[in-house]
Amino acid sequence: MGRHSLPDEYGAGTADPRPRARRRTVAIATALVLTVAAGTAVAVRGGLLSFGSSCRDDAVRVKIAASPDLAPALTATADYARDNDITSDGHCLDVSVTARESYKVADALLTGKKSDVQAWVPDSNLWVQRVTGDSDATQVSDVGNVASSPVGVAMIPTAAKSLGWPDKTYTWTELAGAAMTSDRLKLGAADPARSATGLLALTQLSGAAAQTEGGDTQAAAMAQALSQRTSDNDSQVLDTLPRDSSGTEQGNPKRNQALILSEQAAFAYNNSADNADGLDLFYPEDGSPQLDYPFTLVDEVRLSTDQSRAALRFMALLDESEPQKILEKHGFRTDDENPSAALVTEAGGRSPQPYARVAAEPASAKALQEALGMWTITVQSARITTVVDASASMTEPVPGTDQTRMDVTKASLLQALATFTPEDEIGLWKFSTRLDGDRDYQVVVPTERLGDTKGAGTQRDKLSAAFSALEPVPGGSTGLYDTTLAAYQAATSSYEKEKFNALVLLTDGVNQDPGSITRSALVAKLQELTTPERPVLLIAIAVGPDADQEEVEEIAKATGGSGHQVNDPSQIHSVILKAIVEAGSQG
Repeated sequence: MGRHSLPDEYGAGTADPRPRARRRTVAIATALVLTVAAGTAVAVRGGLLSFGSSCRDDAVRVKIAASPDLAPALTATADYARDNDITSDGHCLDVSVTARESYKVADALLTGKKSDVQAWVPDSNLWVQRVTGDSDATQVSDVGNVASSPVGVAMIPTAAKSLGWPDKTYTWTELAGAAMTSDRLKLGAADPARSATGLLALTQLSGAAAQTEGGDTQAAAMAQALSQRTSDNDSQVLDTLPRDSSGTEQGNPKRNQALILSEQAAFAYNNSADNADGLDLFYPEDGSPQLDYPFTLVDEVRLSTDQSRAALRFMALLDESEPQKILEKHGFRTDDENPSAALVTEAGGRSPQPYARVAAEPASAKALQEALGMWTITVQSARITTVVDASASMTEPVPGTDQTRMDVTKASLLQALATFTPEDEIGLWKFSTRLDGDRDYQVVVPTERLGDTKGAGTQRDKLSAAFSALEPVPGGSTGLYDTTLAAYQAATSSYEKEKFNALVLLTDGVNQDPGSITRSALVAKLQELTTPERPVLLIAIAVGPDADQEEVEEIAKATGGSGHQVNDPSQIHSVILKAIVEAGSQG
Protein backbone atom coordinates (compact mmCIF):
# COMPACT_ATOMS: atom_id res chain seq x y z
CA MET A 1 0.00 0.00 0.00
CA GLY A 2 2.73 2.47 0.86
CA ARG A 3 0.31 3.82 3.49
CA HIS A 4 1.88 2.53 6.67
CA SER A 5 5.42 2.09 7.93
CA LEU A 6 5.60 -0.88 10.23
CA PRO A 7 8.88 -2.66 9.54
CA ASP A 8 9.94 -6.09 10.65
CA GLU A 9 12.48 -8.67 9.64
CA TYR A 10 10.50 -9.45 6.50
CA GLY A 11 10.09 -5.99 5.00
CA ALA A 12 8.65 -2.54 5.61
CA GLY A 13 6.31 -0.12 3.95
CA THR A 14 6.87 3.55 3.27
CA ALA A 15 5.87 6.51 5.38
CA ASP A 16 2.24 7.10 6.23
CA PRO A 17 1.22 10.52 4.84
CA ARG A 18 -1.14 11.37 7.68
CA PRO A 19 -1.14 13.79 10.64
CA ARG A 20 2.07 14.05 12.67
CA ALA A 21 0.56 12.65 15.88
CA ARG A 22 -0.38 9.44 14.13
CA ARG A 23 2.99 9.21 12.39
CA ARG A 24 4.64 9.50 15.79
CA THR A 25 2.58 6.58 17.10
CA VAL A 26 3.58 4.48 14.12
CA ALA A 27 7.20 5.58 14.51
CA ILE A 28 7.29 4.41 18.13
CA ALA A 29 5.83 1.05 17.14
CA THR A 30 8.32 0.88 14.28
CA ALA A 31 11.31 1.51 16.53
CA LEU A 32 10.13 -1.14 18.96
CA VAL A 33 9.63 -3.74 16.26
CA LEU A 34 12.93 -2.83 14.60
CA THR A 35 14.82 -3.40 17.83
CA VAL A 36 13.29 -6.82 18.26
CA ALA A 37 13.75 -7.63 14.58
CA ALA A 38 17.45 -6.80 14.70
CA GLY A 39 17.99 -9.03 17.70
CA THR A 40 16.02 -11.83 16.10
CA ALA A 41 18.07 -11.64 12.91
CA VAL A 42 21.28 -11.97 14.90
CA ALA A 43 19.86 -14.97 16.74
CA VAL A 44 18.91 -16.65 13.47
CA ARG A 45 22.37 -16.15 11.99
CA GLY A 46 23.86 -17.60 15.16
CA GLY A 47 21.60 -20.66 15.03
CA LEU A 48 19.88 -19.84 18.33
CA LEU A 49 16.41 -19.83 16.74
CA SER A 50 15.00 -22.19 14.15
CA PHE A 51 12.20 -20.86 11.95
CA GLY A 52 10.96 -24.16 10.61
CA SER A 53 7.91 -26.14 11.65
CA SER A 54 9.04 -25.93 15.27
CA CYS A 55 7.77 -22.33 15.53
CA ARG A 56 4.23 -23.71 15.31
CA ASP A 57 4.61 -25.19 18.76
CA ASP A 58 4.79 -21.71 20.22
CA ALA A 59 2.59 -19.74 17.79
CA VAL A 60 1.11 -16.37 18.73
CA ARG A 61 -2.65 -16.33 18.21
CA VAL A 62 -4.31 -13.13 17.06
CA LYS A 63 -8.04 -12.75 16.46
CA ILE A 64 -9.11 -10.09 13.96
CA ALA A 65 -12.61 -8.78 13.28
CA ALA A 66 -12.74 -7.49 9.71
CA SER A 67 -15.25 -5.86 7.42
CA PRO A 68 -17.06 -8.67 5.52
CA ASP A 69 -15.74 -7.51 2.14
CA LEU A 70 -12.12 -7.59 3.36
CA ALA A 71 -12.33 -10.71 5.53
CA PRO A 72 -11.74 -13.24 2.69
CA ALA A 73 -8.53 -11.46 1.62
CA LEU A 74 -7.25 -11.32 5.20
CA THR A 75 -8.12 -14.98 5.71
CA ALA A 76 -6.16 -15.88 2.56
CA THR A 77 -3.23 -13.82 3.86
CA ALA A 78 -3.41 -15.59 7.23
CA ASP A 79 -3.26 -18.93 5.36
CA TYR A 80 -0.27 -17.65 3.41
CA ALA A 81 1.46 -16.71 6.68
CA ARG A 82 0.92 -20.20 8.11
CA ASP A 83 1.96 -21.97 4.91
CA ASN A 84 5.17 -19.95 4.72
CA ASP A 85 6.06 -20.01 8.43
CA ILE A 86 5.88 -16.23 8.73
CA THR A 87 7.03 -15.32 12.20
CA SER A 88 6.95 -12.55 14.74
CA ASP A 89 9.88 -12.56 17.17
CA GLY A 90 10.49 -16.19 16.30
CA HIS A 91 6.85 -17.23 16.87
CA CYS A 92 4.64 -18.42 14.04
CA LEU A 93 1.63 -16.23 13.29
CA ASP A 94 -1.70 -17.94 13.97
CA VAL A 95 -4.19 -15.34 12.75
CA SER A 96 -7.92 -16.03 12.65
CA VAL A 97 -10.24 -13.62 10.86
CA THR A 98 -13.95 -13.19 11.54
CA ALA A 99 -16.23 -11.22 9.21
CA ARG A 100 -18.24 -8.67 11.19
CA GLU A 101 -20.18 -5.64 10.04
CA SER A 102 -18.19 -2.54 10.97
CA TYR A 103 -21.11 -0.75 12.59
CA LYS A 104 -21.82 -3.76 14.82
CA VAL A 105 -18.22 -3.88 16.04
CA ALA A 106 -18.30 -0.13 16.66
CA ASP A 107 -21.55 -0.46 18.65
CA ALA A 108 -20.03 -3.26 20.74
CA LEU A 109 -16.88 -1.25 21.46
CA LEU A 110 -18.97 1.76 22.46
CA THR A 111 -20.41 -0.26 25.35
CA GLY A 112 -16.94 -0.34 26.90
CA LYS A 113 -17.06 -4.11 27.40
CA LYS A 114 -14.02 -6.32 26.90
CA SER A 115 -13.62 -7.41 23.29
CA ASP A 116 -12.90 -10.95 22.13
CA VAL A 117 -10.54 -9.73 19.36
CA GLN A 118 -7.10 -8.17 19.45
CA ALA A 119 -7.41 -6.26 16.16
CA TRP A 120 -10.18 -4.74 14.10
CA VAL A 121 -10.17 -3.73 10.44
CA PRO A 122 -13.36 -1.83 9.57
CA ASP A 123 -14.01 -0.58 6.06
CA SER A 124 -13.62 3.08 7.00
CA ASN A 125 -11.91 5.32 9.51
CA LEU A 126 -15.27 6.93 10.28
CA TRP A 127 -16.05 3.96 12.57
CA VAL A 128 -12.72 4.43 14.34
CA GLN A 129 -13.52 8.13 14.85
CA ARG A 130 -16.87 7.19 16.33
CA VAL A 131 -15.25 4.87 18.89
CA THR A 132 -12.26 7.04 19.79
CA GLY A 133 -14.56 10.03 20.22
CA ASP A 134 -16.25 8.35 23.21
CA SER A 135 -14.16 8.23 26.36
CA ASP A 136 -16.29 5.40 27.79
CA ALA A 137 -15.71 3.10 24.81
CA THR A 138 -13.19 0.29 24.55
CA GLN A 139 -10.40 2.20 22.91
CA VAL A 140 -8.76 1.32 19.61
CA SER A 141 -5.42 2.43 18.17
CA ASP A 142 -5.24 3.12 14.44
CA VAL A 143 -1.80 2.02 13.19
CA GLY A 144 -2.18 2.19 9.40
CA ASN A 145 -4.31 1.30 6.41
CA VAL A 146 -4.19 -1.95 4.48
CA ALA A 147 -6.26 -1.30 1.35
CA SER A 148 -8.67 1.15 -0.26
CA SER A 149 -11.67 1.22 -2.56
CA PRO A 150 -13.40 4.27 -4.05
CA VAL A 151 -17.17 4.70 -3.89
CA GLY A 152 -19.11 5.30 -7.11
CA VAL A 153 -22.45 4.54 -8.76
CA ALA A 154 -22.80 1.13 -10.42
CA MET A 155 -25.50 0.50 -13.00
CA ILE A 156 -26.86 -2.34 -15.05
CA PRO A 157 -25.58 -1.98 -18.65
CA THR A 158 -28.86 -0.73 -20.16
CA ALA A 159 -29.13 2.06 -17.57
CA ALA A 160 -25.46 3.00 -17.92
CA LYS A 161 -25.74 3.13 -21.71
CA SER A 162 -28.78 5.41 -21.47
CA LEU A 163 -26.63 7.88 -19.52
CA GLY A 164 -23.76 7.73 -22.02
CA TRP A 165 -21.35 5.51 -20.08
CA PRO A 166 -18.36 5.45 -20.27
CA ASP A 167 -17.77 8.64 -22.28
CA LYS A 168 -20.09 10.94 -20.36
CA THR A 169 -19.17 11.92 -16.83
CA TYR A 170 -21.38 13.24 -14.07
CA THR A 171 -21.13 14.89 -10.68
CA TRP A 172 -22.66 13.22 -7.63
CA THR A 173 -25.69 15.50 -7.68
CA GLU A 174 -26.21 14.93 -11.41
CA LEU A 175 -26.19 11.16 -10.95
CA ALA A 176 -28.59 11.39 -8.00
CA GLY A 177 -30.74 13.83 -9.94
CA ALA A 178 -30.94 11.46 -12.91
CA ALA A 179 -32.29 8.76 -10.61
CA MET A 180 -34.77 11.14 -8.96
CA THR A 181 -36.20 12.39 -12.25
CA SER A 182 -36.46 9.08 -14.10
CA ASP A 183 -39.01 6.38 -13.35
CA ARG A 184 -36.79 3.89 -15.20
CA LEU A 185 -33.68 4.49 -13.10
CA LYS A 186 -34.08 3.58 -9.44
CA LEU A 187 -31.07 4.28 -7.20
CA GLY A 188 -30.43 2.10 -4.17
CA ALA A 189 -27.90 2.31 -1.36
CA ALA A 190 -26.97 0.75 1.96
CA ASP A 191 -28.27 2.48 5.07
CA PRO A 192 -25.89 5.38 5.90
CA ALA A 193 -26.45 4.70 9.60
CA ARG A 194 -24.92 1.25 9.12
CA SER A 195 -22.78 1.55 5.99
CA ALA A 196 -19.67 3.64 5.42
CA THR A 197 -20.33 3.42 1.67
CA GLY A 198 -23.78 4.92 2.14
CA LEU A 199 -22.67 7.60 4.60
CA LEU A 200 -19.63 8.71 2.58
CA ALA A 201 -21.76 9.05 -0.55
CA LEU A 202 -24.51 10.89 1.34
CA THR A 203 -21.93 13.29 2.80
CA GLN A 204 -20.48 13.88 -0.67
CA LEU A 205 -23.98 14.55 -2.03
CA SER A 206 -24.80 16.90 0.84
CA GLY A 207 -21.54 18.79 0.46
CA ALA A 208 -22.02 19.18 -3.30
CA ALA A 209 -25.61 20.33 -2.86
CA ALA A 210 -24.59 22.87 -0.22
CA GLN A 211 -22.60 24.75 -2.87
CA THR A 212 -25.79 25.65 -4.73
CA GLU A 213 -28.67 27.97 -3.88
CA GLY A 214 -31.29 26.07 -1.91
CA GLY A 215 -28.79 23.27 -1.44
CA ASP A 216 -30.06 22.21 2.01
CA THR A 217 -33.52 21.60 0.62
CA GLN A 218 -32.07 19.73 -2.36
CA ALA A 219 -29.92 17.55 -0.10
CA ALA A 220 -32.90 16.72 2.10
CA ALA A 221 -34.95 15.83 -0.98
CA MET A 222 -32.19 13.51 -2.26
CA ALA A 223 -31.93 11.86 1.14
CA GLN A 224 -35.70 11.43 1.25
CA ALA A 225 -35.71 9.77 -2.18
CA LEU A 226 -32.76 7.56 -1.27
CA SER A 227 -34.31 6.53 2.05
CA GLN A 228 -37.12 4.81 0.18
CA ARG A 229 -34.66 2.39 -1.44
CA THR A 230 -32.10 1.51 1.22
CA SER A 231 -30.92 -1.89 2.38
CA ASP A 232 -29.39 -2.80 5.72
CA ASN A 233 -25.87 -3.37 4.40
CA ASP A 234 -23.69 -3.41 1.29
CA SER A 235 -24.25 -7.05 0.45
CA GLN A 236 -28.02 -6.82 0.73
CA VAL A 237 -28.20 -3.82 -1.60
CA LEU A 238 -26.82 -6.01 -4.40
CA ASP A 239 -29.84 -8.27 -3.99
CA THR A 240 -32.08 -5.40 -5.15
CA LEU A 241 -30.72 -5.51 -8.72
CA PRO A 242 -32.83 -7.18 -11.46
CA ARG A 243 -32.30 -10.93 -11.31
CA ASP A 244 -32.18 -11.29 -15.09
CA SER A 245 -32.55 -9.27 -18.29
CA SER A 246 -36.23 -9.98 -18.78
CA GLY A 247 -38.65 -7.10 -19.18
CA THR A 248 -40.48 -8.18 -16.04
CA GLU A 249 -37.38 -7.93 -13.88
CA GLN A 250 -36.00 -4.82 -15.56
CA GLY A 251 -39.29 -2.99 -15.12
CA ASN A 252 -40.04 -4.24 -11.61
CA PRO A 253 -40.52 -1.08 -9.48
CA LYS A 254 -38.98 -2.87 -6.50
CA ARG A 255 -35.74 -3.45 -8.38
CA ASN A 256 -32.89 -0.93 -8.57
CA GLN A 257 -31.05 -0.25 -11.80
CA ALA A 258 -28.31 1.77 -10.07
CA LEU A 259 -26.53 1.38 -6.74
CA ILE A 260 -24.15 3.43 -4.64
CA LEU A 261 -21.36 0.90 -4.39
CA SER A 262 -17.68 0.52 -3.68
CA GLU A 263 -15.40 -0.44 -6.54
CA GLN A 264 -14.52 -3.63 -4.66
CA ALA A 265 -18.19 -4.63 -4.31
CA ALA A 266 -18.73 -4.07 -8.04
CA PHE A 267 -15.58 -6.10 -8.75
CA ALA A 268 -16.79 -9.00 -6.61
CA TYR A 269 -20.26 -8.90 -8.20
CA ASN A 270 -18.87 -8.84 -11.73
CA ASN A 271 -16.57 -11.78 -10.97
CA SER A 272 -19.42 -13.91 -9.68
CA ALA A 273 -20.33 -16.78 -11.98
CA ASP A 274 -24.03 -15.88 -11.69
CA ASN A 275 -23.64 -12.37 -13.07
CA ALA A 276 -22.73 -12.66 -16.71
CA ASP A 277 -23.92 -9.14 -17.62
CA GLY A 278 -22.07 -7.44 -14.80
CA LEU A 279 -22.27 -3.79 -13.78
CA ASP A 280 -20.86 -0.62 -15.28
CA LEU A 281 -19.34 1.83 -12.83
CA PHE A 282 -19.55 5.63 -12.88
CA TYR A 283 -16.80 7.50 -11.03
CA PRO A 284 -18.22 10.99 -10.29
CA GLU A 285 -16.11 13.76 -11.73
CA ASP A 286 -16.16 15.71 -8.46
CA GLY A 287 -14.28 12.88 -6.78
CA SER A 288 -14.92 9.51 -5.18
CA PRO A 289 -14.76 9.15 -1.39
CA GLN A 290 -12.63 6.20 -0.27
CA LEU A 291 -13.10 3.23 1.96
CA ASP A 292 -9.69 3.16 3.62
CA TYR A 293 -9.65 -0.03 5.78
CA PRO A 294 -7.72 1.10 8.89
CA PHE A 295 -5.92 -1.58 10.90
CA THR A 296 -6.49 -1.02 14.61
CA LEU A 297 -5.34 -2.64 17.82
CA VAL A 298 -8.22 -3.19 20.25
CA ASP A 299 -7.72 -2.25 23.90
CA GLU A 300 -3.97 -2.17 23.31
CA VAL A 301 -3.06 -1.90 27.00
CA ARG A 302 -4.69 -5.30 27.55
CA LEU A 303 -2.68 -7.04 24.84
CA SER A 304 0.47 -8.96 25.64
CA THR A 305 3.67 -7.78 23.99
CA ASP A 306 3.65 -10.88 21.78
CA GLN A 307 0.07 -10.23 20.65
CA SER A 308 0.57 -6.57 19.80
CA ARG A 309 3.81 -7.31 17.92
CA ALA A 310 2.22 -10.21 16.08
CA ALA A 311 -0.73 -8.03 15.05
CA LEU A 312 1.65 -5.34 13.79
CA ARG A 313 3.68 -8.01 12.00
CA PHE A 314 0.57 -9.25 10.23
CA MET A 315 -0.33 -5.72 9.16
CA ALA A 316 3.17 -5.19 7.80
CA LEU A 317 2.91 -8.50 5.95
CA LEU A 318 -0.03 -7.06 4.00
CA ASP A 319 2.39 -4.58 2.45
CA GLU A 320 4.51 -7.34 0.91
CA SER A 321 4.32 -8.62 -2.65
CA GLU A 322 2.27 -11.81 -2.30
CA PRO A 323 -0.35 -10.43 0.14
CA GLN A 324 -0.65 -7.37 -2.10
CA LYS A 325 -1.55 -9.72 -4.96
CA ILE A 326 -4.12 -11.38 -2.72
CA LEU A 327 -5.73 -8.01 -1.95
CA GLU A 328 -5.80 -7.06 -5.63
CA LYS A 329 -7.24 -10.48 -6.54
CA HIS A 330 -10.15 -9.67 -4.22
CA GLY A 331 -10.71 -6.28 -5.84
CA PHE A 332 -8.90 -3.93 -3.44
CA ARG A 333 -6.57 -1.13 -4.42
CA THR A 334 -3.07 -1.29 -2.98
CA ASP A 335 -1.77 1.89 -4.61
CA ASP A 336 -4.04 4.95 -4.60
CA GLU A 337 -1.83 6.97 -6.89
CA ASN A 338 -1.57 4.30 -9.59
CA PRO A 339 -4.74 2.17 -9.51
CA SER A 340 -4.69 -1.02 -11.52
CA ALA A 341 -6.46 -0.54 -14.84
CA ALA A 342 -7.26 -4.27 -14.89
CA LEU A 343 -8.95 -4.03 -11.50
CA VAL A 344 -10.96 -1.01 -12.61
CA THR A 345 -12.06 -2.81 -15.76
CA GLU A 346 -13.19 -5.86 -13.78
CA ALA A 347 -15.19 -3.55 -11.50
CA GLY A 348 -17.01 -2.06 -14.50
CA GLY A 349 -14.97 1.08 -14.96
CA ARG A 350 -13.37 2.29 -18.14
CA SER A 351 -11.60 5.39 -19.40
CA PRO A 352 -12.53 8.24 -19.69
CA GLN A 353 -14.34 7.70 -16.41
CA PRO A 354 -12.14 9.54 -13.83
CA TYR A 355 -11.40 6.43 -11.79
CA ALA A 356 -8.18 7.85 -10.35
CA ARG A 357 -9.81 11.01 -8.99
CA VAL A 358 -10.47 10.77 -5.26
CA ALA A 359 -12.36 13.36 -3.26
CA ALA A 360 -10.15 16.41 -2.72
CA GLU A 361 -10.33 16.09 1.06
CA PRO A 362 -11.72 13.29 3.22
CA ALA A 363 -15.03 14.23 4.79
CA SER A 364 -14.61 15.90 8.16
CA ALA A 365 -16.14 14.44 11.30
CA LYS A 366 -18.48 17.45 11.38
CA ALA A 367 -19.64 16.89 7.79
CA LEU A 368 -20.24 13.19 8.45
CA GLN A 369 -22.19 14.02 11.62
CA GLU A 370 -24.39 16.56 9.86
CA ALA A 371 -25.10 14.21 6.97
CA LEU A 372 -26.03 11.43 9.38
CA GLY A 373 -28.22 13.84 11.36
CA MET A 374 -30.08 14.83 8.20
CA TRP A 375 -30.47 11.16 7.34
CA THR A 376 -31.85 10.31 10.78
CA ILE A 377 -34.44 13.04 10.47
CA THR A 378 -35.31 11.92 6.94
CA VAL A 379 -35.77 8.25 7.70
CA GLN A 380 -37.68 8.69 10.95
CA SER A 381 -40.12 11.57 10.73
CA ALA A 382 -39.77 14.01 13.58
CA ARG A 383 -42.13 15.90 15.84
CA ILE A 384 -40.13 18.78 17.30
CA THR A 385 -41.19 21.92 19.12
CA THR A 386 -38.57 24.66 19.08
CA VAL A 387 -38.54 26.97 22.11
CA VAL A 388 -36.49 30.14 21.57
CA ASP A 389 -35.26 32.66 24.12
CA ALA A 390 -36.53 36.12 23.18
CA SER A 391 -35.16 37.99 26.20
CA ALA A 392 -33.45 41.37 25.78
CA SER A 393 -29.98 39.80 26.02
CA MET A 394 -30.50 38.28 22.56
CA THR A 395 -29.66 41.76 21.21
CA GLU A 396 -26.05 41.24 22.28
CA PRO A 397 -23.63 41.21 19.31
CA VAL A 398 -21.87 38.01 18.30
CA PRO A 399 -18.11 38.65 18.56
CA GLY A 400 -16.43 39.08 15.21
CA THR A 401 -19.67 39.82 13.35
CA ASP A 402 -22.09 42.70 12.86
CA GLN A 403 -25.03 40.47 13.87
CA THR A 404 -26.84 39.93 17.15
CA ARG A 405 -27.37 36.62 18.89
CA MET A 406 -30.95 36.64 17.63
CA ASP A 407 -29.89 37.34 14.03
CA VAL A 408 -27.54 34.37 13.94
CA THR A 409 -29.99 32.14 15.82
CA LYS A 410 -32.70 32.85 13.26
CA ALA A 411 -30.38 32.04 10.36
CA SER A 412 -29.34 28.77 12.00
CA LEU A 413 -32.96 27.78 12.66
CA LEU A 414 -33.88 28.47 9.04
CA GLN A 415 -30.94 26.32 7.96
CA ALA A 416 -32.14 23.49 10.21
CA LEU A 417 -35.72 23.84 8.93
CA ALA A 418 -34.54 23.18 5.37
CA THR A 419 -33.37 19.68 6.36
CA PHE A 420 -36.83 18.52 7.46
CA THR A 421 -39.31 16.83 5.12
CA PRO A 422 -43.02 17.53 4.57
CA GLU A 423 -43.81 14.59 6.89
CA ASP A 424 -42.03 16.17 9.85
CA GLU A 425 -43.99 18.15 12.43
CA ILE A 426 -42.31 21.33 13.65
CA GLY A 427 -43.56 24.16 15.87
CA LEU A 428 -42.27 27.34 17.52
CA TRP A 429 -42.60 28.86 20.98
CA LYS A 430 -40.78 31.93 22.25
CA PHE A 431 -40.20 33.03 25.82
CA SER A 432 -39.05 35.88 28.00
CA THR A 433 -40.88 37.04 31.17
CA ARG A 434 -44.58 37.90 31.34
CA LEU A 435 -44.77 37.53 27.58
CA ASP A 436 -48.45 36.57 27.54
CA GLY A 437 -50.11 37.95 30.65
CA ASP A 438 -48.52 36.19 33.60
CA ARG A 439 -47.04 33.50 31.36
CA ASP A 440 -43.41 33.69 30.30
CA TYR A 441 -44.03 32.00 26.97
CA GLN A 442 -46.12 32.24 23.83
CA VAL A 443 -47.03 29.63 21.21
CA VAL A 444 -46.06 31.31 17.94
CA VAL A 445 -46.75 28.43 15.52
CA PRO A 446 -48.40 25.20 16.80
CA THR A 447 -46.49 21.97 16.09
CA GLU A 448 -47.96 20.54 12.89
CA ARG A 449 -46.93 18.71 9.72
CA LEU A 450 -44.68 20.84 7.48
CA GLY A 451 -46.47 19.77 4.33
CA ASP A 452 -49.94 20.73 5.58
CA THR A 453 -51.60 23.73 3.95
CA LYS A 454 -53.80 26.05 5.95
CA GLY A 455 -54.82 29.36 4.52
CA ALA A 456 -52.30 31.01 2.21
CA GLY A 457 -49.34 28.70 2.71
CA THR A 458 -47.88 25.55 4.21
CA GLN A 459 -46.71 24.98 7.76
CA ARG A 460 -43.16 25.32 6.44
CA ASP A 461 -44.00 28.75 5.04
CA LYS A 462 -45.49 29.84 8.36
CA LEU A 463 -42.43 28.67 10.29
CA SER A 464 -40.02 30.34 7.90
CA ALA A 465 -41.87 33.62 8.37
CA ALA A 466 -42.08 33.14 12.13
CA PHE A 467 -38.37 32.34 12.49
CA SER A 468 -37.50 35.39 10.41
CA ALA A 469 -39.79 37.62 12.49
CA LEU A 470 -38.33 36.67 15.89
CA GLU A 471 -37.18 39.73 17.81
CA PRO A 472 -35.93 40.20 21.38
CA VAL A 473 -38.41 41.63 23.86
CA PRO A 474 -37.17 45.04 25.12
CA GLY A 475 -36.45 44.77 28.83
CA GLY A 476 -37.44 41.09 28.85
CA SER A 477 -35.73 38.66 31.19
CA THR A 478 -35.28 34.87 30.90
CA GLY A 479 -38.29 32.90 32.13
CA LEU A 480 -36.59 29.57 31.61
CA TYR A 481 -38.06 27.17 34.18
CA ASP A 482 -41.80 27.78 33.79
CA THR A 483 -41.43 27.80 30.01
CA THR A 484 -39.51 24.50 29.98
CA LEU A 485 -42.13 22.77 32.10
CA ALA A 486 -45.07 24.06 30.06
CA ALA A 487 -43.46 23.19 26.73
CA TYR A 488 -42.50 19.71 27.91
CA GLN A 489 -46.00 19.05 29.25
CA ALA A 490 -47.43 20.05 25.86
CA ALA A 491 -44.92 17.87 23.99
CA THR A 492 -45.65 14.77 26.09
CA SER A 493 -49.42 15.24 25.88
CA SER A 494 -49.26 15.47 22.07
CA TYR A 495 -46.78 12.58 21.64
CA GLU A 496 -46.82 10.91 18.21
CA LYS A 497 -45.97 7.23 17.85
CA GLU A 498 -43.49 6.19 15.13
CA LYS A 499 -41.91 9.65 15.19
CA PHE A 500 -38.85 11.14 16.84
CA ASN A 501 -40.41 13.35 19.54
CA ALA A 502 -38.28 16.11 20.97
CA LEU A 503 -38.25 19.57 22.46
CA VAL A 504 -35.41 21.87 21.35
CA LEU A 505 -34.80 24.66 23.87
CA LEU A 506 -32.48 27.59 23.10
CA THR A 507 -31.50 30.02 25.86
CA ASP A 508 -28.72 32.57 26.20
CA GLY A 509 -29.10 33.06 29.96
CA VAL A 510 -30.13 31.58 33.30
CA ASN A 511 -33.60 31.65 34.80
CA GLN A 512 -34.45 35.25 35.86
CA ASP A 513 -38.06 34.83 36.97
CA PRO A 514 -38.06 34.95 40.80
CA GLY A 515 -41.63 33.74 41.00
CA SER A 516 -41.12 30.62 38.89
CA ILE A 517 -40.74 26.98 39.86
CA THR A 518 -37.33 26.09 41.29
CA ARG A 519 -34.74 24.14 39.36
CA SER A 520 -34.98 21.10 41.64
CA ALA A 521 -38.77 21.09 41.39
CA LEU A 522 -38.54 21.44 37.60
CA VAL A 523 -36.18 18.47 37.35
CA ALA A 524 -38.50 16.36 39.53
CA LYS A 525 -41.53 17.29 37.40
CA LEU A 526 -39.71 16.46 34.17
CA GLN A 527 -38.71 13.07 35.55
CA GLU A 528 -42.37 12.38 36.45
CA LEU A 529 -43.48 13.27 32.92
CA THR A 530 -40.83 11.11 31.22
CA THR A 531 -41.86 7.55 30.35
CA PRO A 532 -40.13 4.87 28.21
CA GLU A 533 -43.39 4.22 26.37
CA ARG A 534 -43.74 7.86 25.26
CA PRO A 535 -40.19 9.28 25.11
CA VAL A 536 -39.82 12.98 24.44
CA LEU A 537 -36.21 14.12 24.59
CA LEU A 538 -35.30 17.62 25.68
CA ILE A 539 -32.37 19.01 23.69
CA ALA A 540 -31.29 22.09 25.62
CA ILE A 541 -28.74 24.45 24.07
CA ALA A 542 -26.99 27.14 26.08
CA VAL A 543 -26.11 29.93 23.64
CA GLY A 544 -23.30 32.33 24.47
CA PRO A 545 -21.15 32.98 27.53
CA ASP A 546 -24.01 34.08 29.81
CA ALA A 547 -25.84 30.75 29.65
CA ASP A 548 -25.22 28.01 32.21
CA GLN A 549 -24.21 24.73 30.56
CA GLU A 550 -24.52 22.77 33.81
CA GLU A 551 -28.06 24.04 34.22
CA VAL A 552 -29.25 23.01 30.76
CA GLU A 553 -27.50 19.64 31.09
CA GLU A 554 -29.24 18.89 34.39
CA ILE A 555 -32.63 19.88 33.01
CA ALA A 556 -32.20 17.95 29.76
CA LYS A 557 -30.89 14.77 31.38
CA ALA A 558 -34.04 14.58 33.49
CA THR A 559 -35.84 13.58 30.26
CA GLY A 560 -33.08 11.38 28.84
CA GLY A 561 -32.07 14.24 26.57
CA SER A 562 -28.84 16.22 26.29
CA GLY A 563 -27.49 19.65 27.12
CA HIS A 564 -25.06 21.55 24.92
CA GLN A 565 -23.03 24.76 25.01
CA VAL A 566 -22.38 26.89 21.91
CA ASN A 567 -20.62 30.22 21.95
CA ASP A 568 -21.46 30.90 18.32
CA PRO A 569 -25.21 30.70 17.52
CA SER A 570 -24.35 29.61 13.97
CA GLN A 571 -23.44 26.21 15.50
CA ILE A 572 -27.05 25.62 16.57
CA HIS A 573 -27.95 23.77 13.37
CA SER A 574 -25.14 21.22 13.66
CA VAL A 575 -25.70 20.78 17.41
CA ILE A 576 -29.37 19.93 16.85
CA LEU A 577 -28.42 17.35 14.23
CA LYS A 578 -25.70 15.89 16.46
CA ALA A 579 -28.12 15.58 19.37
CA ILE A 580 -30.69 13.83 17.19
CA VAL A 581 -28.09 11.35 15.93
CA GLU A 582 -26.89 10.65 19.48
CA ALA A 583 -30.45 10.10 20.63
CA GLY A 584 -31.13 7.78 17.73
CA SER A 585 -27.99 5.73 18.41
CA GLN A 586 -29.16 5.21 21.98
CA GLY A 587 -32.51 3.91 20.81
